[in-house]
Amino acid sequence: MPVESGNSAAARQAKQKRKSHSLSIRRTNSTEQERSGLQRDMLEGQSSDNLESFMRMEDSKLPLSLRSNLLDLFSQIEREFENLYIENLELRREIETLNDRLAPDGQTFEGADLAKGGLKTKASHSTSQLSQKLKTTYKASTSKPSQGVDSPSPRDLVIQIWNLFSGLCPKRTKSPVCIIPIFNIVSSFKATTSRAVCQLVREYVGHRDGIWDLSVTRTQPVVLGTASADHSAMLWSIETGKCLLKYMGHQGSVNSIKFHPTEQMALTASGDQTAHIWRYMVQLPTPQPVADMSQTPCEDDVDFSDKDEADGEVEGPNDCPSVRVATTTLRSHQGVVIAADWLVGGKQVVTASWDRAANLYDVETSELVHSLTGHDQELTHCCTHPTQRLVVTSSRDTTFRLWDFRDPSIHSVNVFQGHTDTVTSAVFTVGDNVVSGSDDRTVKVWDLKNMRSPIATIRTDSAVNRISVSVNQKIIALPHDNRQVRLFDMSGVRLARLPRTNRQGHRRMVCCSAWCEDNASCNLFSCGFDRQAIGWNINIPALLQEK
Repeated sequence: MPVESGNSAAARQAKQKRKSHSLSIRRTNSTEQERSGLQRDMLEGQSSDNLESFMRMEDSKLPLSLRSNLLDLFSQIEREFENLYIENLELRREIETLNDRLAPDGQTFEGADLAKGGLKTKASHSTSQLSQKLKTTYKASTSKPSQGVDSPSPRDLVIQIWNLFSGLCPKRTKSPVCIIPIFNIVSSFKATTSRAVCQLVREYVGHRDGIWDLSVTRTQPVVLGTASADHSAMLWSIETGKCLLKYMGHQGSVNSIKFHPTEQMALTASGDQTAHIWRYMVQLPTPQPVADMSQTPCEDDVDFSDKDEADGEVEGPNDCPSVRVATTTLRSHQGVVIAADWLVGGKQVVTASWDRAANLYDVETSELVHSLTGHDQELTHCCTHPTQRLVVTSSRDTTFRLWDFRDPSIHSVNVFQGHTDTVTSAVFTVGDNVVSGSDDRTVKVWDLKNMRSPIATIRTDSAVNRISVSVNQKIIALPHDNRQVRLFDMSGVRLARLPRTNRQGHRRMVCCSAWCEDNASCNLFSCGFDRQAIGWNINIPALLQEK
């Protein structure tokens, strides 16, 4: 065989190297071309997607202003959730650091035990702000008349957002909404034992949406009234829990219900920008023996689980008579009417609205007597004094105002700035006190004779909604966003917390409370966003003895 010389072998190796290098260059160029082509295809795909999205927006049946409002709402919620997510990550890291430090001693911290620290306070405050934004958004959405069947309503879209953040299951679905595990902020208020018995007596179920307000009649027959976001108000038998009458005259969410002091008339405020006065006639059914649903102390066996056993479809009462026409319709507001109340004597009513004004009407003529203006933001509540011509209005501008109509020629007003967030309600007591509750998680007691500063301040771990004060013993019932109902006296001493477990109590935000001390079976009522009202029997002598 011929043998290659050294020069020829070296030349062949150099040629192979050039060939492989050339092949490598061709492969590199080919890869770059493919990559650039892929990027071009992706850009073209994105452009086509954007064009398709733009065409869908152009083809949408929703008005442009509504679409922009929804997009703005989505972006706000996304930012709030992102902030909470980051704060929770920091909180988790802090817990892990503490666990690492305490591991040699055999001690560890859980997320719910970290009750102190700036991160906890900041995260809890952010949660309160998000809760307030979603509450306001939902009430605004449910306050508008229902949309057509063919096009999705804004209310349905906002409900889905609400479901994601609060865990509320929509009425059209049976499966619960999964919450991201990292979103686990739990308030850790230390529970104290109490021997006072707070018994859950009866549940009033029949509304198809959250219940904003409830009230008890001041004349015979004594019945319970509820106002709901399902556009209806219902009257209930307190002893049997049966629906006696259903008012369906409003075209929006019914936000408030109050009864005439001497006649069988009800006053309801609605998101359809009106307030209605309507008459009712009911016949109480035969009382049945009350089942012992709960005989547990107020503070024992409290479960903070998010399980909800009543998220299924609630069937309303089928045999309940209904009223669809109001006796008097009050129309002067340019926004949602959020609350209404009767002045002493029942000849005039006052309404509070999101148009930043409260209106005083004559019941007989339905004419506007006075327009009470001055609040900088939307009103949230109004209340009248039981024996004097005094009105107190609360607002999102962190203030509440006292309006004096005792002198027909002079109508004075006093502004009180005692809170740092939305004042959700301010109510009178039988004496000379006003009690105000706020989203800043405080409740303050004021003296009408000297309202420069509160005489008592109650600090809680959750936003406070529409409060009530018992007539005889002046016990304050606080409904909270965190599903709890707490009882305090006028000096700020905590008396009890109503029982709440997986089997009893409210499963969603508690919106309102109302006392009825003269009733033997139920002397306190509460309602919430779980679409039910609850009647409680509070052992008041035991509460005062514990004090």
